[in-house]
Amino acid sequence: MPSLIDLRRRIGSIKNTQQITRAMKMVAAARLRRSQDKVLAARPYANELRRIVTNLSSRMGDRRHALLEEREEKKILLAVVTGDKGLCGSFNTNVVRQAGREIKQRDQVELLLLGRRGADFFKRRPTPIRQSYTTLFANVTFECAETIATDVTAAFTAHEYDAVYVVYNQFVSVIEQNLTTERLLPLRSAEEADASSGGEFLLEPAPSDVLSKVVEGYVSSQVYRILLDSQAAEHAARMTAMDSATKNAGELIDSLTLTYNRSRQAAITKELIEVISGAKALEG
Repeated sequence: MPSLIDLRRRIGSIKNTQQITRAMKMVAAARLRRSQDKVLAARPYANELRRIVTNLSSRMGDRRHALLEEREEKKILLAVVTGDKGLCGSFNTNVVRQAGREIKQRDQVELLLLGRRGADFFKRRPTPIRQSYTTLFANVTFECAETIATDVTAAFTAHEYDAVYVVYNQFVSVIEQNLTTERLLPLRSAEEADASSGGEFLLEPAPSDVLSKVVEGYVSSQVYRILLDSQAAEHAARMTAMDSATKNAGELIDSLTLTYNRSRQAAITKELIEVISGAKALEG
């Protein structure tokens, strides 16, 4: 049985931890609100741009853009999107595990690591790493997404890789994040287009010229959307984890306080018995 001093110290320590987790929950909630607004604003643009690319590619006939070229996937580039920080439950662990499964299923894989947690994990593993970005989520910008997209498209066009996949957490709601593996390159072909890809319209200049311009921004917009999705999902996961930690700390404080009061009551009762017994001994 721990002493009363040990119990008081432990209760005080847990109360301090509870204050920290409560503050982290509030910070994550504030950041989530801003990230959620950004990702909800980015999705319609990215989805519409995907529809336009699909529609244009269906009008090109046998002529194909380099980013639409389907090849046998002998070597792929796997982009792993994690957070820069921890204390967000299984957010980073789930992505790393899924990336590990993808690596085992393929013969030749190189990694593009977006986020410090993924970089810290895979730098001690044998899978080759193309590049690591470890400060992305301090401030997600379109310029950074454009830099990543330019590097990836250049490597795919140069036949360094036959496909590019991304593993990340897609933001759904505050309490739900979907672990997603998405093909970034090659772009969606006309055969995979939705039935409602758009009506007939005239193009000037030719569809191939328009497509060449559109795809430059398309990949960047998809990378930007994925980064925003992951950032919002991380804040949501951290808020949920810190809320759970705060509640658990409260339950532990209540349990220890009950133990402390019982121990204190037992100590007082024992002292009273000793005093009474001593007084009776003196009377006898």
